[in-house]
Amino acid sequence: MTELKMIMEKFAASGWDLIAGPAQEWLDGKENTEALRLAIEQADKECGSCGCDLDPLYKRALELL
Repeated sequence: MTELKMIMEKFAASGWDLIAGPAQEWLDGKENTEALRLAIEQADKECGSCGCDLDPLYKRALELL
C-alpha cells in the first residue's frame, strides 16, 4: 500500500467532514486532486498544530500529491 493511500485512509476514517469526504472520494477513484489539496490545506490551517496524530500527515499528504 502506498504511503499516500494510507494517509487518505486515516483521513477518511477521521470522521472530520472537511477531510473525510474528499479523502474517501480519492480512495474511491474519484480523484479531484485540487479539491483534496484545498481540503487538506484548510485542515492544516485549522488543526495542523493541535497535537493530534493527523498533524504531520497534512503536510506529508500535500508533498505526495
